[in-house]
Amino acid sequence: MKLRQPTDFLILEELEDKGRNVATNLAAHTGKSRKNINTRLPVLEDYGLVRKIGPAERSGLYEITSLGKAALVYRDQYDEADDFEDLIEGPSAEADGEHGNGQVSFARGESEDDDE
Repeated sequence: MKLRQPTDFLILEELEDKGRNVATNLAAHTGKSRKNINTRLPVLEDYGLVRKIGPAERSGLYEITSLGKAALVYRDQYDEADDFEDLIEGPSAEADGEHGNGQVSFARGESEDDDE
């Protein structure tokens, strides 16, 4: 996973703060061109950090995913992490038998109440 800083994190931040959005609005927030944002959104979608939600097939409406939210939580560790993707995905629940430190649950979009 190769992210462009600060642009990609600014896109994720805006989608988390304001909810679903389009490239024009994201460009205004990041200070980057709409063309640049339109180039980055499909890359972020390929990484699973955002999802294109329509409503029409050619619509450019995107929202952040739980993995994208985890990327924001761990953004300070991006430069130091050997594998940022592994960091934000966290250890598998099957490996340790439970969710662990809460960050893993957050990264998977689960809440603590889901265990009951």
